[in-house]
Amino acid sequence: MSEEVLLEKEAMHVLKLTSRTFYIPIKLLKQPLRKTVASAYLCMRAIDEMEDHPEMDKATKQHLLRETSRLLSGPFDKEAYQALIEPHASLLPEVTLRLGDWIDFCPQEIVHKVTESTRIMATGMADWVEREWQVKTKEDLDDYTYYVAGLVGVMLSDIWRWYDGTETNRELAIAYGRGLQAVNVLRNKDEDAERGVRFFPDNWTRADMFMYAEDNLAKADEYMKDIQTRNIQLFCSIPLALAKKTLKALKRGEEKMSRQEVEETVEEILNK
Repeated sequence: MSEEVLLEKEAMHVLKLTSRTFYIPIKLLKQPLRKTVASAYLCMRAIDEMEDHPEMDKATKQHLLRETSRLLSGPFDKEAYQALIEPHASLLPEVTLRLGDWIDFCPQEIVHKVTESTRIMATGMADWVEREWQVKTKEDLDDYTYYVAGLVGVMLSDIWRWYDGTETNRELAIAYGRGLQAVNVLRNKDEDAERGVRFFPDNWTRADMFMYAEDNLAKADEYMKDIQTRNIQLFCSIPLALAKKTLKALKRGEEKMSRQEVEETVEEILNK
């Protein structure tokens, strides 16, 4: 087995362990899209694990995120990255430890866009660690959801353009990511409160956050209209449909969709 084939196999394995939701649509992508989007997802997940780590203190998280961002601003120095994370290696998951591998895995012609979005995300996450994730206004919420999810939309749009010239609206791409994140905020509200994190702006009710999520998901529907490539449509449709159905489940007072509902939703989209 060649090094390249082995790395792809390992990347898809780590992806499956890290996110069952995104593993399904990424697996459906044709090459070179599958490699590119898998690499991009793993890069962003690598830094997300730094931001979210339950055992790391605030100062350590900021240091790791800001230094990783700095390393992503030029040709990525794997040795410098390993030296940076070495003191914390026992705490960090494989997806974070192997950031350099995920960058190597990405096709060379598009890797600069993947590292650029990941770099911006790392800086934004570090700023929110510093602010202790205390959202006070809608502008704060927009800022937070931009850095942790809207940027994913921007990066995907860059990838679609590179792949086959598909042009999408940047603001709608950001809304696509925001909509998915807003559903997560609603789903994790109690869990977030337990760890002292607050993503609901001052005086916002659950109904306000539902409205915010629905508004962004409606813009995500508009975003989809610019995409004609069937393979890309499939990829974007699955997380969007799952987010909408999760929102309905939350409105019914359920915590999340059942595994069966997830499978049925994916099957429905594939058979359209």
